[in-house]
Amino acid sequence: MTPTPKQDWNPEAYARFRGLRLQPALDLMGRVGPLPSGSVVDLGCGDGAAGAALSARFGRPVLGVDRSPAMLDVARASGAYQALTQADIGTWQATQAPALIFSNATLHWLPDHAALLPRLARMLTPKGVLAVQMPRQFGAPSHRFLRDFSESMFPDRFDFIGWTAPVHTPAEYWEILSPLGQVEIWETEYLQRLPAATDAHPVRRFTESTAMRPFLEKLNEVEAEAFLRRYEESLAVAYPLRSDGTVLFPFRRLFLTLTV
Repeated sequence: MTPTPKQDWNPEAYARFRGLRLQPALDLMGRVGPLPSGSVVDLGCGDGAAGAALSARFGRPVLGVDRSPAMLDVARASGAYQALTQADIGTWQATQAPALIFSNATLHWLPDHAALLPRLARMLTPKGVLAVQMPRQFGAPSHRFLRDFSESMFPDRFDFIGWTAPVHTPAEYWEILSPLGQVEIWETEYLQRLPAATDAHPVRRFTESTAMRPFLEKLNEVEAEAFLRRYEESLAVAYPLRSDGTVLFPFRRLFLTLTV
């Protein structure tokens, strides 16, 4: 089972860790070489955090695509995009061949990457680039606890028998993409210092606007309170607070570029 978010995103909660979430996007941009003529597509642009950096890095129009109306409203206010489109990435189709399709921390929400990534690659202009970053954190306590506790506490709604992580191994992506062009794939584990939080464990604050969303959507208020209490108790052991209330939170991300 791969939970799919049904409610709209909360831009304010997501932006709480804007700097930590933006750094991988900047690192990915730095690995993209010269581009052919064409636009840049920020696929899954969210609140537009990467828009200005994409425009500055590549010096050309940036088009944003996202499914969330709330996130697109924030992205629109940034002024970084030539155009914004509300669409499901699973069915989105570029109207003109882009030079770069850039996706930061989005595609792990979608299934069947063996079909999705080649479909995106086929939209590119010749010598165009597909550049993708996705979290590969699903075996870490921060994410594993969500699956383990939801399944044990609410087996009528959560069943992870046969579950596989939504992000493949680097070798699997190599097999998918290498027939299509020049591929680079790497992983980075960021040691993130999360700020102290007065009313919650810092890792809970980090996950509640992303990985936790599909779980809370299926719980009522009383159930959510019990679930979060157990989650926080376990986070305190896995990620102990430092003397100043902060937490050191290792977070693994996978990166790939494909030049067609």
